[in-house]
Amino acid sequence: MAGHKGQDYDFGRSIRRVLFGLAFFFLLSTFLFWRIDNPRAEQMRISILDKVIPNMEWAMAPITRVSQIVEDFQSYGRIYEQNQELRRELQQMKAWREAAIQLEQEKARLLDLNNLRLPPKLSIISGVVLTDSGSPFRQSALINLGKRDGIVDGWAAMDGLGLLGRISGVGENSSRVVFLIDSNSRVPVTIKPSNQKAILSGDNTLLPVLDFIENTDLVQPGDRIVTSGDGGVFPPDLLVGQAVLTSDNRFRTRLSADYKRLEFMRIVRHSPGLPITDPDRLVGPALPSETIAFPATDANR
Repeated sequence: MAGHKGQDYDFGRSIRRVLFGLAFFFLLSTFLFWRIDNPRAEQMRISILDKVIPNMEWAMAPITRVSQIVEDFQSYGRIYEQNQELRRELQQMKAWREAAIQLEQEKARLLDLNNLRLPPKLSIISGVVLTDSGSPFRQSALINLGKRDGIVDGWAAMDGLGLLGRISGVGENSSRVVFLIDSNSRVPVTIKPSNQKAILSGDNTLLPVLDFIENTDLVQPGDRIVTSGDGGVFPPDLLVGQAVLTSDNRFRTRLSADYKRLEFMRIVRHSPGLPITDPDRLVGPALPSETIAFPATDANR
């Protein structure tokens, strides 16, 4: 009985060896046949693929369906996360909207109490960027606006989001705009809401430095930065960007203007205030140079 079981085991092992050898021989033959560089062999390979692949669609259908289900599930997960993010942003926007309405109402009441006369709105002229000088020492661009368009040296240049720089050099048909990130640029700014004064200093990077901040303890990352209007170069309250605190513990500015996709510019027409050269005329008319004689009083007689 034991000998019979041993013979069955040897016979089964022999069968497995034969099947393994045949499978190895078949796979090796298929590999070699698939590597033969011959036109007739290539034609045979194409014929085999044409006959086998269509008949394998039934086997690939479940795999394809499962992969589609997995992709749909992942896309549903991403949509759900985006929906939750949009809900949070909507709640924040509602809060900001209420705050903006309250501030607008408060501003209107204050203006009404003070009978303040507001200056006329700034006018804007748009132009196309002709070329951008990518020099590491100078950050500027040329626009197709010049003297014929009434461009004046010193006017502010903006894109659709924020301040870009100022006009520095006007030709007949073109002008040069020096960017805020240029190393020669120095712009007085105000940091909101603390109203801290500072100087925006360009250093040829997209994060210019905020120098000479009055009180850095009152400045927080994310505070809005606008032009202060000091010096008469730029009109006040032009959006510049947001304050960021870098790893070197310095406040810099994330500019709102997009310098990477710059195609158009908006030049802001403004008239800076005239400098005061004769301050005594602010008090009253000029007095004559001769000495004024006062009449004698009873005490002097």
